[in-house]
Amino acid sequence: MKRLGIMAALPQELGDLIARMQAAGDFRTVTLGRREYHIGQAHGVPVVVTLARIGKVAAAATASALIHVFDVDAIVFTGVAGGVRGDVNVGDIIVADALLQHDLDASPLFPRYEVPLLERARFEPDAALGNALAVAAASFVAEQGAALADRFGIAVPRVHRGLIISGDRFIASHDALFALRDALPDALAVEMEGAALAQVCFEHDVPCAVVRTISDTADAAAPTSFVEFLRAIAAIWSSGIVARFLPASR
Repeated sequence: MKRLGIMAALPQELGDLIARMQAAGDFRTVTLGRREYHIGQAHGVPVVVTLARIGKVAAAATASALIHVFDVDAIVFTGVAGGVRGDVNVGDIIVADALLQHDLDASPLFPRYEVPLLERARFEPDAALGNALAVAAASFVAEQGAALADRFGIAVPRVHRGLIISGDRFIASHDALFALRDALPDALAVEMEGAALAQVCFEHDVPCAVVRTISDTADAAAPTSFVEFLRAIAAIWSSGIVARFLPASR
């Protein structure tokens, strides 16, 4: 791989990755479109790391820049998400097998969720990247899961594979959560960027993958638990997964 793009929506979701790049040397930052793109090496892998900011438009714009300006060969998105399915708990890790925009509805011209003119609603990430992320997440949980569960008072994290849904809305009520469950019963998690990244990468034939850590259960308690999770533990999960994924991607 010539160069890997790594995206997140919030600074905490990148953990200590940028600091590691600075320590490795040969590091520079390019400002483009009011975003900073950090270019260097992390864990021996050439990378471009950036904050996409929040939402589908932000993610799509950032992914396009990574592809066309910074010439990355693949893109990985790391961050947090709300749990949708009942057996997904705070601290669990979701590696996407498919991504879909739950707020896209161009009916009756096109079926609900289908991206107009692309004839598809679901976008499948790159299998090899997804498998590598799942292995890294499983290694992180095996090595640190029990200790972190004791430390933060949560269940021992688990790794799931499946559908992640994206939309330009923070899901923070029981009604909204139950509506998503009814409409998309196989959805594991909900966030605001992944499906947009997947669509851009599909259109440009660039491999991508998405890994999310569950920060809340997308219900009325979501705003409080989301903020607490970001402050306390999001960086630990992200750093742990990325530190195991990058060496395997060389």
